Amino acid sequence: MKPSWDPPATRPSPTTIRDVAAAAGVSLSTVSKGLNGTGQLREETRQRVLQAAKRLNFRPNDLAQSLLRGRSFTVGLISADRYGRFSIPILEGIENALESTRMSVFLCNAADDANREREHIEQLLAKRVDGIIVTGRRSDPRPPLEVSAHSVPVLYAFSQVSDSKALCLLPDDVGGGRLAGEHLIAAGRRRIAHITGPEDFEAVKHRCAGLKQAVEQNSLPWRVDDVMSGPWSEMWGRYAVDDLLDRNQKIDAIFCGSDQIARGAVDALRDRGVRVPDDVAVVGFDNWQIIAAETRPALTTIDMNLHELGRQAGLRLLGMINGEDQQSGVIRLPCSLVTRESCGASRPVQPFARDNTLEGLA
Repeated sequence: MKPSWDPPATRPSPTTIRDVAAAAGVSLSTVSKGLNGTGQLREETRQRVLQAAKRLNFRPNDLAQSLLRGRSFTVGLISADRYGRFSIPILEGIENALESTRMSVFLCNAADDANREREHIEQLLAKRVDGIIVTGRRSDPRPPLEVSAHSVPVLYAFSQVSDSKALCLLPDDVGGGRLAGEHLIAAGRRRIAHITGPEDFEAVKHRCAGLKQAVEQNSLPWRVDDVMSGPWSEMWGRYAVDDLLDRNQKIDAIFCGSDQIARGAVDALRDRGVRVPDDVAVVGFDNWQIIAAETRPALTTIDMNLHELGRQAGLRLLGMINGEDQQSGVIRLPCSLVTRESCGASRPVQPFARDNTLEGLA
């Protein structure tokens, strides 16, 4: 009786360098030289080797080649950002920086799990990566990677450690907050409130400090009561707007610590019949396209330029891999302002009158 199922097909053996040598009619050493572009071979011989390898779908053993070259042409990216909101644009920037070197990036998601992170580190070291970049979902200090017994260079991007010898690349959150405040003030806004995230976040403190600098440097009063900290959510933005305007009807601008908060704030203002930007201008932070571009009106916001941060991380790690001296410590890269309708970007900016700055603001 015939069986009712077919036995699994036998997996064909992978093509070896010996198969390529036989097909091209050359020695093993000639195949190696032809594939690696080394040695003195006639062009006709080199092409015969390459054509035979292509015809047989031969793939060199990358691990064996990396042992010979002392390089694997791979780097690891360890992230705690499980949703990819920050790590994906950073990854794209890293890949952009390494594209010309034909280096590949292994993305490992540790998801704030120390044990999982250690497992990823062991796997990356076993793969003999040439370097490791560490990123996260927030820029607050974290423990350094435990790779001191290995010579692999490590760099932190949108992440930082307290080790002064480490290289950490971060957005300039103070500069971003100052940029938002200066833009609103240049548009003639005089009473700027701030709705932001949890006050224990370093970025929250820095963005608030930047806004305060802009306000005080333009001789406007800084009112602590107009600063509200809470969760990173649209719901918090809606609640905070209601609380702020119930206490103070003179607010004419709101700088929000994230685009999510800003979207909730815009919704709450609309529900109260407050026109954005006519009555109250709104600026967010992140330039998260799926939020900022779809908010009505579209959201003016601060861009952390994470792609460029990732590109700088890739370039600097490449320099470390090549043995070049790199600056250590925390380096903060500039943010930029993306203007849309929520701050009145489509209208002429009114000059800010300094002669009556304090009138009616108390």
